[in-house]
Amino acid sequence: MKLTLPKILFVIIIFSQSYFAQAIIIDHNCTNIKAIPESAILKAKQNLHIAYGHTSHGSQITTGMNGLVEFANNGGLGLTLKKDIFKWNNGGSNEALDLEEGDGYGSGWLDHDCGYYPNWVNETREYLNDSSHSDVNVIIWSWCGQVSGRSEQDMIDKYLSPMSQLEADYPNVKFVYMTGHSDGSGESGNLHLRNKQIRDYCIANNKILYDFYDIECYDPDGNYYGNKNVKDNCDYDSNGDGSQDANWAKDWQNSHTEGVDWYNCSSAHSQPLNANRKAYAAWWLWAELAGWNGITTIAKNNSLKTKFDLLQNYPNPFNPTTTIKYTIPTPLNSPFAKGGNTGESVTLKVYNILGKVVTTLVNKQQSAGTYQVIFDAKNLPSGAYFYRLKAGNFSKTKQMILIK
Repeated sequence: MKLTLPKILFVIIIFSQSYFAQAIIIDHNCTNIKAIPESAILKAKQNLHIAYGHTSHGSQITTGMNGLVEFANNGGLGLTLKKDIFKWNNGGSNEALDLEEGDGYGSGWLDHDCGYYPNWVNETREYLNDSSHSDVNVIIWSWCGQVSGRSEQDMIDKYLSPMSQLEADYPNVKFVYMTGHSDGSGESGNLHLRNKQIRDYCIANNKILYDFYDIECYDPDGNYYGNKNVKDNCDYDSNGDGSQDANWAKDWQNSHTEGVDWYNCSSAHSQPLNANRKAYAAWWLWAELAGWNGITTIAKNNSLKTKFDLLQNYPNPFNPTTTIKYTIPTPLNSPFAKGGNTGESVTLKVYNILGKVVTTLVNKQQSAGTYQVIFDAKNLPSGAYFYRLKAGNFSKTKQMILIK
């Protein structure tokens, strides 16, 4: 059978979706609720049907989401959005986001959390196999304190591998991985190492991660507390003597205006600000799962902070040259990032349809800023190509078409 150009492009698109899928990492960089377009929020409410299994620590997300409704309605953070835009309930009635919470410590749907193995796996299957949940397309489970006691192999056997198998068995459902809450053991503690194991696995295997732990390690100004033995209630060691004598959330709340900069809400084992930020990140996640690309630029305190950004090449299709633009953010000293204040180790490579590198456009250390590079394909045949930006733990791939 002879393939026409439309059929070739269809094959290319299907191939690229599977071969060049990319991870979605939701962390402290995803807590600017003002950056999420209203259209992305509405799209999430239209398209997502979420089921969330959690116990007390995991409830910080949903109690934060509860408080966000009125906070936004009253113009907190200067938000000017449709009334009740952040409303949610089980079933999505009255234009709300459809989100069903598990039964906590009861015996109903998705009870307990993913620290209870194999219960959480079996309950996920039971839930998804029930015809009343046929519309559910997002599953997320939280941890409570169990990550601290997991070994590396336990994490594989009782969490990572079962999640991967669920993804294979339910291909129409998006499964969201999660890290465990902070416990005061610092960067050398087992909790940090196991959370890093989860994050590294998600990045390497193009999974979806809600990094609960990373969000707890930063205040809204980007100050990092993960190296100061931060705990789930936001206490940390301010002077290095081993005593957790300060609390970043309380300090920030006390120096800012309630109802304007933050809102009071229930936050199990922690402070309201922590639940605020968990709610902002949750809506960032819902928006990304519904198709938003999550790219934003944030200007605060005269210091530019951005997410990594790889733009679509222009023009596209092209012949024979095209321009690729990308952004490297102001370093925030993440415990998982590379580079620090000297910038990031950046590579930008172009691949053919078989996944073979045809050229390397960038391979150097680069500081924060927006860059552009011209790709000249005069010696290459027509067809689909892919360009991938890697910087620290960030990786993103886009497709371009060369037509001669």
